[in-house]
Amino acid sequence: MLVISIQSQVVHGHVGNSAAAYAMQAEGVNVAAVPTTLLSNHPRYPSLRGRVLETELVADLLKGVEERGLVDEAAVLVTGYLGSPGNAAVIADFVERARTRNAKLIYLCDPVIGDDGRVYVADGILDVVRNRLLPAANLTTPNQFELELLSGAAIADTESLSAACAVLAGAGRTDVVATGCTLADTAAGQVETILCADGRLSRFATPRLPIRPYGTGDLLTGLIAAHLAKGEAIELAVRRAVDTVFAVLVRTQDAGSAEMRLMPLPTAERKP
Repeated sequence: MLVISIQSQVVHGHVGNSAAAYAMQAEGVNVAAVPTTLLSNHPRYPSLRGRVLETELVADLLKGVEERGLVDEAAVLVTGYLGSPGNAAVIADFVERARTRNAKLIYLCDPVIGDDGRVYVADGILDVVRNRLLPAANLTTPNQFELELLSGAAIADTESLSAACAVLAGAGRTDVVATGCTLADTAAGQVETILCADGRLSRFATPRLPIRPYGTGDLLTGLIAAHLAKGEAIELAVRRAVDTVFAVLVRTQDAGSAEMRLMPLPTAERKP
């Protein structure tokens, strides 16, 4: 069981592959992690070191992935934060080659283009995601803002969410996992992850905790990918991923940490 995961990497904290790779390995899945950035930390910190990796380097790493036969071996391919329009283009080329080479490969596209009403990626990336990556995807995991942006439709209830998912589904081969959703009938104090597959919605609600560490979407996507790589059905994969992310958030809150606590707390650190 192998997942090829193409996304950001940080030294401190857990976003991109620095959130997803460990979680996938903990589920017993091998990971070929390809970085698109190498940064000291999440950009929302007061200072930031490192850089988006050069397109030539990313392309070279992907060529190595192909040369080692990893595309033939992989069960799932994940793309997340792309870093630059050049990186987006060579990654889209790789996705197309991989899907042609391995017809059984599941491609999971996490758009990673914005949140809270703000787009935070470079000009040109959104076009590649919308026009090349999403049409190739079996599954995509946008947050509610990204789903609205990519579909061009406001989301307020299940009817409008289903319509937005239908836009992303195109010819009907792309399932959608909408994250961080608050709809008109979402219970107070809850947040929902909603799977739209085969025209049917499956809703997974958890309490909304008073913390917001970085990388929860990356972690969720990685866990879904791991469960799919193990052959689980999509609804079960999403349910298990949501449960694990919530457990991580509870652990993070108990630790009083700004960054996700992926591993269980030592007994001495647990709050009474």
